Amino acid sequence: MSSVASDSNFQTASADEEWLAVGTVVGAQGLGGELRVNPASDFPERFTKPGLRWLQRKGTTPQEMMLTSGRQLPGRSLFIVRFKGIENRSAAEALVGQTLLVSSNDRPELEEGEFHLLDLVGLEARLNANDSDAVGTVSDLISGGNDLLEISRSDGRKLLIPFVDAIVPEVHLEEGWLLLTPPPGLLDL
Repeated sequence: MSSVASDSNFQTASADEEWLAVGTVVGAQGLGGELRVNPASDFPERFTKPGLRWLQRKGTTPQEMMLTSGRQLPGRSLFIVRFKGIENRSAAEALVGQTLLVSSNDRPELEEGEFHLLDLVGLEARLNANDSDAVGTVSDLISGGNDLLEISRSDGRKLLIPFVDAIVPEVHLEEGWLLLTPPPGLLDL
C-alpha cells in the first residue's frame, strides 16, 4: 500500500535553506518550561529524540533550539517537549504559536511504498506510462483519514485523488511522474 510519510508543508526561510514544518507549539506544560506541541509529522522521533530543531514565528527567521527531551501524552496526539534554556513557564509561553521546524535534509528512511510529501509535489500525473500528456501536476497532499493528492490542472482546476494503490499504482520519482488509474468519472468531478 502506498502511503505518504508526512512532515507537513515545507517553508523557505532563506534562499538557501528549506524547512519541514513538523509541529506547532500550542501551549506551556506545567511550571518548568515544557511545551505542548501539536504534531504535523508521522515521525514521533521529531519530538522525542534530542537534537537541533528550529522554531519560527510567522514572517521571521527560524531560531535554532536544542531539544533535550520529549514524550507523547498517553492517549493523545500531543507531545510534551523541553528545549535547552527554556526553564520556566513564562519562557515557554513566549514560544506558543511558533512552528517547529527541521531541515528538509533531515528526512527519515522510509519503508518500501512510502514517500515523502516533498518528493511527490511537482510530479506529473499521467493516465498511462507512454503518455507525455499529463492530467496535471501534484501540488499538495491533504492528510485525513485517507491521504488525498491534490492535482493542479492546466485549466486552473484542482482534483483530489485518493492516494491508494488501486488509483495510484505506480510512482516514478526518478522520472518525475506517477500513474493514475481512476474509476470512471473521478477526473470529471
